[in-house]
Amino acid sequence: MNALTPSRLRLGVNIDHVATIRNARGGEHPDPARAAQIVAQAGGDGITVHLREDRRHIRDEDLVRVQAATGLPLNLEMAATDEMLEIALRHKPHAACIVPEKREERTTEGGLDAAGLHNQLAPIVSRLSDAGVRVSLFIAPDPRQIEAAMKLGAPIVEFHTGEYAHAEGEQVAIELKRIVDMAALAAKNGIEPHAGHGLTYENVQPIAAIPQLAELNIGHYLIGEAIFCGLEASVTRMRALMDEVR
Repeated sequence: MNALTPSRLRLGVNIDHVATIRNARGGEHPDPARAAQIVAQAGGDGITVHLREDRRHIRDEDLVRVQAATGLPLNLEMAATDEMLEIALRHKPHAACIVPEKREERTTEGGLDAAGLHNQLAPIVSRLSDAGVRVSLFIAPDPRQIEAAMKLGAPIVEFHTGEYAHAEGEQVAIELKRIVDMAALAAKNGIEPHAGHGLTYENVQPIAAIPQLAELNIGHYLIGEAIFCGLEASVTRMRALMDEVR
């Protein structure tokens, strides 16, 4: 087994919606930094946050506090804008995942068109890489987008698993095969594949079993489950389900 087919699948936990609950009423509770500490205690391997243009959940000041709260690597999801680039260069997270962003969307609705946005993305990828930040592109499981990631020199792609998560009947197997095939293609070409979006206790294991995947990033579902069982228990169960198939 080589470096691109890891035996242990990492779990990155997106804590954006802890901040969403806090912002609904104002004040400081619940605290995203405390959530990051609980994720670390529960066996999470990383913290993911998405600093959006409208600051609807994570705020600028949260980045420093979340980074300081644990020793876990921070994955900053960001739009391909000058503002977000400067913030990423200032805070220097472990990784920066470039995502598409529309102000009117409730959540990220699809993958980044890395092929169509090459000229916009190239200087951003270059400057982040030069600063020692691992760059990831959040893309659909599509060979054209993987080729674009190769041309851009991005070391990581994260596959948008929303189509798989929302599929029904025979379409589930079709969407799963797309991710299986594209994970293999990415790894074959020296790119580390990750995956995330819409993953739950019920659908995570077929994705987790894909041998080339190095990391899953899961957020909304885990925060939702935490309302009923607590964040530590929510993360611990997801970690166990992933470990069962890897």
